[in-house]
Amino acid sequence: CLPANQERLSGGRLSTVQFHPSAQVILTAGLDRCVSLFQVDGIKNPKIQSIYLEGFPIHKACFSADGEQVIATGTHHKMFYVYDMMGGSIIPVHQVRGMEERFVRDFEVSPDGSLMLLTGTSGYLHLLSMKTKELISTMKANGRCTASAFTPDSSKIYTYSKEGEVFIWDVKSRKCLHKFEDEGSLGGKCIAVSRNNQYVACGSTSGVVNLYTTEVCLREKNPKPVKAIMNLVTAATSVTFNPTTEILAVASKGADEAVKLV
Repeated sequence: CLPANQERLSGGRLSTVQFHPSAQVILTAGLDRCVSLFQVDGIKNPKIQSIYLEGFPIHKACFSADGEQVIATGTHHKMFYVYDMMGGSIIPVHQVRGMEERFVRDFEVSPDGSLMLLTGTSGYLHLLSMKTKELISTMKANGRCTASAFTPDSSKIYTYSKEGEVFIWDVKSRKCLHKFEDEGSLGGKCIAVSRNNQYVACGSTSGVVNLYTTEVCLREKNPKPVKAIMNLVTAATSVTFNPTTEILAVASKGADEAVKLV
């Protein structure tokens, strides 16, 4: 296939590539301060549009669950941007009231589209309303949170700490339901929950990706992985399941072409 973004190759490293939740569209964003949208037909992949965010190298960009907005955070910024695709407007969110963070970088959007989870420093996790971008609640985990994932029904959140612990939160009560040790983890890097809620994958700094069943994660303090994937030799920086939970993609930024499909 042709490069998806061949009509506008990025001038800097891409930090995000994401498919639109319902349309044949792909989003790219990166350090060249640009968010671009392409119609993916596999033949020409025409560019729909690009938005340039002055002085704002993009750390992460993501579609909202309904695909009508794009949220973008910067590499060293307290603010973030919301691009309203329907109205064509770019809305800066300068400061979330009640949230004291020097930088806003990592975030997740809940599958039901109602919430946004911002990962703060020192284990703080901030839940925001997707509609108003206002703070609803703050949760606190031990250690430093490096990755988070919502369950498919948006009722729980899994957060992975730098110390290799996984915390499971109840979204409604904002309480920690359970925590477990990721086996053999020297440090948490990335986490994913499969769309059928059957599996949880935890990728660590050693490059090992542990695959667990969710029922074991909710029950045991030291669960045994169904499988330990040892194919990566540098830190696992990305794990994701395909929509039918038949394939797990694991990848590392630490080496060229370090992408494995399991």
